[in-house]
Amino acid sequence: MSLRRRTVEVLVAAGLLGTALAPPAAAAGEGQGSAVPLRVATYNIHAGAGMDNVFDLDRQTAELRSLDADVIGLQEVDVHWGTRSEWRDLASELAQRLDMRVSFAPVYSLGPETPGAPRREFGVAVLSRYRIVSAENHEITRLSTQVPNPVPAPAPGFGEVVVRVKGLPVHVYVTHLDYRADPSVRSAQVADTRRIMAEDTEPGAGRGPVRQILLGDFNAAPAAPELAPLWQELTDVEPGGPTFPAQDPVQRIDYVAVSKDSVRVRDAAVAETLASDHRPVVADLLLRR
Repeated sequence: MSLRRRTVEVLVAAGLLGTALAPPAAAAGEGQGSAVPLRVATYNIHAGAGMDNVFDLDRQTAELRSLDADVIGLQEVDVHWGTRSEWRDLASELAQRLDMRVSFAPVYSLGPETPGAPRREFGVAVLSRYRIVSAENHEITRLSTQVPNPVPAPAPGFGEVVVRVKGLPVHVYVTHLDYRADPSVRSAQVADTRRIMAEDTEPGAGRGPVRQILLGDFNAAPAAPELAPLWQELTDVEPGGPTFPAQDPVQRIDYVAVSKDSVRVRDAAVAETLASDHRPVVADLLLRR
């Protein structure tokens, strides 16, 4: 279970401006009023640096804007972390630039280097054009990069928000799984992820379908054995191309995955860009009423 709740909402004029990869008429096949379109994306922003390792938030802002997504999951997000990102709050700054709300879920939250400065934080975030009605920072198994001789232990940084999309509650999760060649920590993280997501689908009085969207950098290929349990409940949108490294990518490790019975996939693609060391994945979805 989670230890921390933290919602950072930037309340700026959030226009419901998302357009789809396919023409809006494509939704008509679902029946008038029977489904709600939603465009989502996931992007590992490499702490604001491009494939050239140059910090350039203007470049990433332009790329994120071009995706025209309603909800975006971000990984490797610095908030006053250090010189590499100019000590800036990337989560809030991107939200302000894109006219979106934001919920930031730190993996690490360290004391400032100088008295009175903000805490140094690094983690994941969700940007949303729609209102964020709740947010939670769950713990999953991690192998810390901030301590010597780490051992797998529960730690925060698995973000969950509930957004209300034209009256429909949607659970959006954003994650960053372990990068090491040994899959054992990722296996534990997948088990934690399934447990947390299952808690949101437990039967409740008067509840309709539970719409779930998992966004993230999984650091493993779609056929990796440690990811196999995820595909029991979730559908991989299969965007049709590799995502890493951004220049001449050779593997897909970035994902949009959705609950099988309550969310349908209309289209998905990998965006070609060098604004980070990963390429973003964008998907057009239909939410079941």
